[in-house]
Amino acid sequence: MQPTMPRFGEFVTLIAMLSSLTALSIDAMLPALAIIGQDLHVQHANEPQLIISTLFVGMVFGQIVVGPLSDAYGRKPLMYAGLIIFMLGSLVAMLAQDFSQMLLGRFLQGLGTAAPRILTMALVRDCYAGRGMARVLSFTMSIFVLVPMIAPSLGQAILLLASWRSIFSGFLLLAVIVAGWFWLRMPETLPADKRRPLNSQTLQQALRETLTTRSSMMYMLTAGLVFGVFLSYLSSSQQILQIQYRLGEQFPLYFAVLAFSVGGASFLNARLVMHYGMRWLSHRAILAFTLLSAIFWVITYQAGGQPSLTSLMVYLSLAFVALGIMFGNLNALAMEPLGHIAGIAASVIGSLSTLTAIPLGILIGQSYDGTVLPLVTGFFLLGLAASVLMLKAEAH
Repeated sequence: MQPTMPRFGEFVTLIAMLSSLTALSIDAMLPALAIIGQDLHVQHANEPQLIISTLFVGMVFGQIVVGPLSDAYGRKPLMYAGLIIFMLGSLVAMLAQDFSQMLLGRFLQGLGTAAPRILTMALVRDCYAGRGMARVLSFTMSIFVLVPMIAPSLGQAILLLASWRSIFSGFLLLAVIVAGWFWLRMPETLPADKRRPLNSQTLQQALRETLTTRSSMMYMLTAGLVFGVFLSYLSSSQQILQIQYRLGEQFPLYFAVLAFSVGGASFLNARLVMHYGMRWLSHRAILAFTLLSAIFWVITYQAGGQPSLTSLMVYLSLAFVALGIMFGNLNALAMEPLGHIAGIAASVIGSLSTLTAIPLGILIGQSYDGTVLPLVTGFFLLGLAASVLMLKAEAH
């Protein structure tokens, strides 16, 4: 017997918890990166950053297949498969004896999290449209951001009581809980009569429509650049805040402040989007982000790449307010014309935006040289490129 559709609050919370597996898998690891690097004998100081980026590589491969399969067989079976793969990856990483095994586990975790990443978007699109969809995504982001706020503290607490391997056992336990909640409370949102048979003609037609919908592709690339900004920060935040600025065990607190900026902006966006619309807000957010980054680049350059911690936190907080406004809106804008092929569209948009972000995030992160100048330079250049793309998206 199918469960009944949960009420709005529970729906948003469940979607946020499913989405949070990715954030938790990233942010709880941050305080442990240096320790893992030492235990697994990495050769270079920037190499542990790959523990973060490899998860996104796995996610790209998963996103390619999850959407089309969910359009053919329904959302729930694919969600279960993804959660099981995530659990397997958590076990591999927990038992890793060298850095290659760790990266394999992280790849499998990313492969598994592709299901909640793509299917939560498809679930929302199955049930909501237009500004209502953007509102759900923004509320989801508001809850979802609580995980990054507390995840590094959870990771730090575990490190004080046990080894870094226990962090992965926590991932495993959470995946089991979320899978059970999803099974008990969420109905199948794609009925059999609306499913698309999985054949090459159907896939080619849907893929062609997604790739030739100009506005969707422009917003997808914009989302990729914006996500590249955030990935570069995630990759290097531990080195910058914990080591360069010598915050030590206070690192999770500062990370939480910046995560709150993203969450607060997303919560505010849920209110503003109903009045001003997705495009109006996104345009102004990316322009503000780019201008702010240009100003802070000058400050950073004059300070020899070592601006004061206070000025860095103010800059990053304001920059992440702009990112928080853009995250939900850009995805909603990209998906808006493609509701009738939501699964395949979500896979294409999700995989291509992530594929755009990964090399950019890795490039900026691996450029870390003991100063914040590479990070701020990357923020400015990606913001400038995203501004141009967004203008092109509307030029039709």
